[in-house]
Amino acid sequence: MIKYRTELAVGGSRRFEHLIVSGRIFKPFLYCEKESTDALPRVADDDGNRKGLRHKILGSSTALSYSLQKLQKGLKVAMATARCLLKAAVLLSICLEHGAAFSTRSLEFQMQQKQQHRHLTRQSVIFRSLPRSSLESQTELSVSIQQQEAATSAAEPIFLIEELDVAQPPKTEQITVGATDSKSIKKPPFPIVVWRFTRPHTLIGSALAIPALHLLAAPSLSVLAQSSFWSSTLFCVVPSLLMNLYITGLNQITDVEIDKINKPNLPIAAGILSKKDATIIVITSLIASLSMGMLPGSSQGLRVALWGSAILGTMYSLPPFRLKRFPLWAAFCIVAVRGTIINASFYAHAKQLGVMACLKQDPACLLSSLFYCVFGVVIALMKDVPDVAGDVRSNVRTFSVRLGQKRIFQVGKNILIGLFGAFAGGFVRGAVNAPTTALTVCRSIMGASCVAAMVSVQGAARNVDPMDSKQVYKYYMHLWKWFYLSYLSLPFAR
Repeated sequence: MIKYRTELAVGGSRRFEHLIVSGRIFKPFLYCEKESTDALPRVADDDGNRKGLRHKILGSSTALSYSLQKLQKGLKVAMATARCLLKAAVLLSICLEHGAAFSTRSLEFQMQQKQQHRHLTRQSVIFRSLPRSSLESQTELSVSIQQQEAATSAAEPIFLIEELDVAQPPKTEQITVGATDSKSIKKPPFPIVVWRFTRPHTLIGSALAIPALHLLAAPSLSVLAQSSFWSSTLFCVVPSLLMNLYITGLNQITDVEIDKINKPNLPIAAGILSKKDATIIVITSLIASLSMGMLPGSSQGLRVALWGSAILGTMYSLPPFRLKRFPLWAAFCIVAVRGTIINASFYAHAKQLGVMACLKQDPACLLSSLFYCVFGVVIALMKDVPDVAGDVRSNVRTFSVRLGQKRIFQVGKNILIGLFGAFAGGFVRGAVNAPTTALTVCRSIMGASCVAAMVSVQGAARNVDPMDSKQVYKYYMHLWKWFYLSYLSLPFAR
């Protein structure tokens, strides 16, 4: 039989228990309390020997129960701590997620505000004065700008204010948004407006092509001293430039909404030329051009050039045909006018022969037409690369919209490099087999010019991003410079 006898030590801080087993009293063992953190209980019998197995077992079980209690408390504290850490981690992740989302939305909003402000600035750019006849276009422009300003300020005006502070356009090129007072709106003089309306880069190309083709058709450059050469050239240049004005002007009249996105600086899109005035200019140019082509002294080549350009230019822009919606037909119109019609027809006019007869009998006529046909393909491809935004909105499915700007840009560049390379090889071979020294020099210069054109076209394209409309348009105009130079050097291609 086992009994216990409990005694309290002085101060009551420790408790001693005496173990009584079958009437024998063993020495007390220390029972650990709150203040005691000693090791496991020590047990000893009266003889000082390590006897009393039951007593040892009892002491061990007591220590084990104490350890389990401490472990249970520790686990409770650990679980509570873990729950707190888990809650903190969840809260932190939520804060980070919302913070990232807020930063993303703020960045997107700032980008949208920048784009809206740039578009607003482009539409608000005007010149010195507007004519009274264009008051209707001015009112439409002002209403459009007011709507855009209201949409911009309704979102978050603080970002717009910051953007305006950073990129404020020059005061001389800007009007107050929403202003409708005609006295505060200025524009260039009417002749300058008409000059911009002609798309000067195309007009210059036509003006250079006619005298160059006359010189190529001439037996030598000595014809420059003959009055017949200049009268024949002038007889073609005037109606041809009027026809060029008709084609480019008609395209602007029918593409006003597209030009407001792609080319906002054009006269009609910018509001400095009304549709009514543009229509008068276009119709007058068409009638004058065709009438001059019917005058005495006109040739079959001139009539083919004028009527062919008028028909294809009308079908390119004007409904119900509007061939520019279809990439193959649009390319055909440009290639046919810039390649075959202009080159073969004016060459035939200079020779006073039929167009088909020149193409069949004269290699110079055939090769020049072939060269400018391929160059026309490049122009037809490249001109649509920077205009994808407006074409998509107007459902004009150009090659750049269908196949992508990067692919069409690379295709156009490679075609032009291959064209210059092929003709460079042809001129070098011709220089080697030339019968005279003069022809050797001319063909060598032409071959070197083609190589220089290859290097220039390739080098200018290295830093061009096909997705950047401004860079692509600048590169497109760089190609037009080589178009001009090719006509200037054409009389030496013999």
